[in-house]
Amino acid sequence: MDQLDMASASVAEGDEAGKSPLLQALGERVRNLRARRGLTRRNLAASAQVSERHLANLEYGTGNVSILVLHQIALALQCSMAELLGDVTASSAEWLLLRELLEGRSEQDLHRVRLAAGEILGTAPSGDPHRGSRIALIGLRGAGKSTLGRMLAEYLNVPFLELNQEIERVAGCSVREIYDLYGAGAYRRYERRALEEAVQIYSDVVIATPGGIVSDPATFNELLSHCTTVWLQARPEEHMGRVVAQGDTRPMAANPEAMDDLRRILDGRSAFYSKADHLLDTSGQSLEQSLEQLRAQLGC
Repeated sequence: MDQLDMASASVAEGDEAGKSPLLQALGERVRNLRARRGLTRRNLAASAQVSERHLANLEYGTGNVSILVLHQIALALQCSMAELLGDVTASSAEWLLLRELLEGRSEQDLHRVRLAAGEILGTAPSGDPHRGSRIALIGLRGAGKSTLGRMLAEYLNVPFLELNQEIERVAGCSVREIYDLYGAGAYRRYERRALEEAVQIYSDVVIATPGGIVSDPATFNELLSHCTTVWLQARPEEHMGRVVAQGDTRPMAANPEAMDDLRRILDGRSAFYSKADHLLDTSGQSLEQSLEQLRAQLGC
């Protein structure tokens, strides 16, 4: 051990109680990756163009570093920032090998791999014989999920579920109270439980889902596996107009940039919404016209 190592170790031992667990874990990953690459600390510091003392502090969890420094170290270690920070895809050799196979692939290739993995793991859409008779409407608020969902359920003579109402039933309080008391993470857990219960109970049903159901990959995978999904799409102006027409003026009143926010949300979620089995654009259409097109797409 050289003098720098000894000095850093001494500082680390003396300051063990005050260390951040996050920085300790990060330092351990840097040491392990450096060992895996067969690099000395001096070699890595030179390659990353950071001081050796700075790197030593990082490895012992006693130094907070900038994003730029971490980026330089990741480049020198020939790994991703995700691996350096402890992303799950860096947690084992198999994860790393899978990630290497998938990196750089097209969306079409990734889609095929996801479906193939579902077949292997038993979560593929083809594994649920009732998937075709469970219809889930997805999309932003104001797309017509609730209204069209009720109309479609009445036509098919099957139950209609507002998933938000099921979430409130499971949680025993309102959606607002879930967020205020327990946070967004709790809401997502209740959302998953409500969907799982709906899938277990109903083999024929129409479900109107919350707009953010695509935010949790596990819940969205559950939905795609067990329900025929339809993305109800509309122009942002129509989304906002319909919400206001329902008597809710809060989006515009509380935030003058609400329309820009809505566009950003739509842009951020579109890649997930597009995984639905069907897409129906309700812009400029009456409810009757939209229902007719929805029935045609579903073949009912």
